[in-house]
Amino acid sequence: MEIKIKVGEIQKEQMELIVLGSFEDQIGLSQAAAAVNQGLDGQIALIVTDGDFKGKAKEVALLYTSGRGAAKRVLLVGLGKKARFGVEAIRVAAGTAAKRVRELGVKKYSTELFGAELLKVSLEDATQAVVEGTGLALYEFTELKSDAANNGKKVECVTIVLSDPSGLKEAEVGLAAGQAIVAGTSLTRDLVNWPGNIATPTFLAEQAQKLAKSTGLTCQVLDEAEMRDLGMGGLLAVSAGSAEPAKFIILEHNATHVDLDTIVLVGKGVTFDSGGISIKPADDMDRMRSDMAGGAAVIGAMLVVATMDLPLHVVALVPATENMPGGRAMKPGDILRAMNGKTIEVINTDAEGRLILADALCYAARFNPKVVVDIATLTGARTAALGDQAIGLFSNDDSLVQRFVTAGQTTFERVWQLPLYEEYADNLKSFAADMKHAGGKGGGACIAAAFLNKFVSYPWVHLDVAGLVSTETERPYTPRWATGLGARVLTQFLRDWAVK
Repeated sequence: MEIKIKVGEIQKEQMELIVLGSFEDQIGLSQAAAAVNQGLDGQIALIVTDGDFKGKAKEVALLYTSGRGAAKRVLLVGLGKKARFGVEAIRVAAGTAAKRVRELGVKKYSTELFGAELLKVSLEDATQAVVEGTGLALYEFTELKSDAANNGKKVECVTIVLSDPSGLKEAEVGLAAGQAIVAGTSLTRDLVNWPGNIATPTFLAEQAQKLAKSTGLTCQVLDEAEMRDLGMGGLLAVSAGSAEPAKFIILEHNATHVDLDTIVLVGKGVTFDSGGISIKPADDMDRMRSDMAGGAAVIGAMLVVATMDLPLHVVALVPATENMPGGRAMKPGDILRAMNGKTIEVINTDAEGRLILADALCYAARFNPKVVVDIATLTGARTAALGDQAIGLFSNDDSLVQRFVTAGQTTFERVWQLPLYEEYADNLKSFAADMKHAGGKGGGACIAAAFLNKFVSYPWVHLDVAGLVSTETERPYTPRWATGLGARVLTQFLRDWAVK
């Protein structure tokens, strides 16, 4: 699908359909709506005045011009209340409109830049938000459908109509950023949507290699022999029960630019999690193909980083493995040795993510990073604490917390800080090893973070995204199943860092 910008007047667009926004508490029409309304003999004003369209967020109304306008149809989309207007309201409106247009079978349409006259959002940010909302709403995963060519209706082109030519260059910057972010988030969704029999650790490594080849990133994939030489006992123990070999994926942007700040992203890459010997219940186990969503998020973020050519040295590490209950699988009570030499007593083999992250966090230190961010579908306790509205964030650096709060508010992939008190580590004391990897009856997300903290020697952020990476409920720009969560907030954090 193509998204482009032009300078013009929306009422003169000779299209099958044009999209206009309207606020819930607006007195009178916007400039664009007023211009179209004049040509329609007041039809837009009438539907608003009569209360048939109230302008609430996610509300739409379709009008037929019957030859009285340049376009055949006008789609009104609600922008909600003016006081709450911002980039998220624009994304929601753009996504709501795009889905309705697709339902109508319209292949090409034009849209105004919502709320531009309020001057509450810059042209760059508003354009980026329209592109994100539109592109992410129209995402589909049809790779495994035999009738993909005839499956659903497709939007081919969307034109954003800008009324003031002086803002064109600024809007074009937003267009490029939005397109890069849509591509990266879509890649993240694709990787999560692939089933576990296809998206093995080897498949994930191959996708990273293809990405590197197409973008100029560098990519290295370590095999199990190399992991053994490095002493990655946690990753190898998790992989031991599977017939699929583990892979340790390393992607780098600006690998040779030693003068740039180095930021390492670490993503959990468990391509299928049965729970191992501590096997999960059968109900919803199919959803465990999404346990590599943290790894998918950092790979998607690297596509954006490369496309935007951020002036940073960014490294992505993805420890990729299955967690299966094979004859060689690790057992509760086993003691492992991590890459930093610390011994770990295994309590529950279904708490495997922290074991592979421990080795990856040790490996990250060799890059002498300014900051390391890990992202993982780590604990059901995060879901119990925060539901489906916020990423659980832990950090050893308060300044990093604020950076992620800001990035989360901008992208609406919001974060909430949870405590990293030293006392949580008391639950990890072992009589036989340096530590247990789980324990305690409450505070599971906090105890998991306390475990990871034992392998950290730099400024660090841990993002627990369990329960947030797939959904059965469609939202304006989020489809059923993979949400792509993580790629956008990581990208925003990096973009903000690059201009600090």
